[in-house]
Amino acid sequence: MTILCVRFQLPPMYEAALPELLGLLEEFTPVVEALPPDGALADLRGAERYFGRDAVELASVIRVRALALYGVDCVIGAGPGPMLARMALRDARPGLTRAVPGGEERDFLAGKPVAALPGVGTATARTLCEYGLDTLGRVAAAPLSTLQRLVGARSGRELHEKANGVDRGRVVPNGVSRSLAADRSFDRDELDPGRHRRALLSAAGELGARLRAVHKVCRTLTLTVRYADRSATTRSRTLKEPTAHSAALTRTAYDLYEALGLQRARVRSIALRAEGLAPAEQASHQLTFDPVDEKVRRIEEVADRARAKFGPKAVMPGSLAA
Repeated sequence: MTILCVRFQLPPMYEAALPELLGLLEEFTPVVEALPPDGALADLRGAERYFGRDAVELASVIRVRALALYGVDCVIGAGPGPMLARMALRDARPGLTRAVPGGEERDFLAGKPVAALPGVGTATARTLCEYGLDTLGRVAAAPLSTLQRLVGARSGRELHEKANGVDRGRVVPNGVSRSLAADRSFDRDELDPGRHRRALLSAAGELGARLRAVHKVCRTLTLTVRYADRSATTRSRTLKEPTAHSAALTRTAYDLYEALGLQRARVRSIALRAEGLAPAEQASHQLTFDPVDEKVRRIEEVADRARAKFGPKAVMPGSLAA
């Protein structure tokens, strides 16, 4: 076990603490990949040799330091690779590291539903389940040729490898400066899709305003939905063109939400993250000749000037998104 996946138990709207917590991980290894809004991957191969401790022991030290220095608890998954560490995190609890030892990857994965595997979407999971491949153990035991016929040559090979515990991912050091996030928490576990969509509208409006304020556009939008049992679902989509337009961000957020197919889900919070930020002056905007779109963009410019003059509450985020 050389990879840790750490999720810090940050209070809502307290994402500003994440860079400091990443610095805590970097005291053990320089190979740290931020997973905003509250997580990170850390490759401890060098740290295990340097400190003479294994990943689980180092995870305990990290947890104690996070509590002592920042008052923040965390849940940690450990595994031979990033994918397995992420999946182990789902079974972890505060104060206890869930570890997947090398050589036990297939046993760990065998009983899990096929949809639990990163990269397996709703359509792929439905196809596999129709053929009785509803668990990763059954997928691992299926002939490679069968999987390739069902989901395609490349996807079938990747699925076969992952189900057998082959984790070819790596930790890519990065930072949190190339992204912005907006989080909406509910007072109680929320089942109403209408309120979910209103939260998305508000968050997308906030992201658009913040992007325009710093003269940036984003290439990717990521949706994270957290549930009452502390589990979460994350989906990302690359935009047709880099944008800071609130209406475009809102449409993409709605599409991501609808693709989840949530039914009576008890949602605790919804977060949107704009990633792949780039200077707005370097981005191209395809003219649509749509008078409604142009009107909304002009209204956004007026609203942005009002926020700059009277403060961020001068215009409610999301109120202008279509």
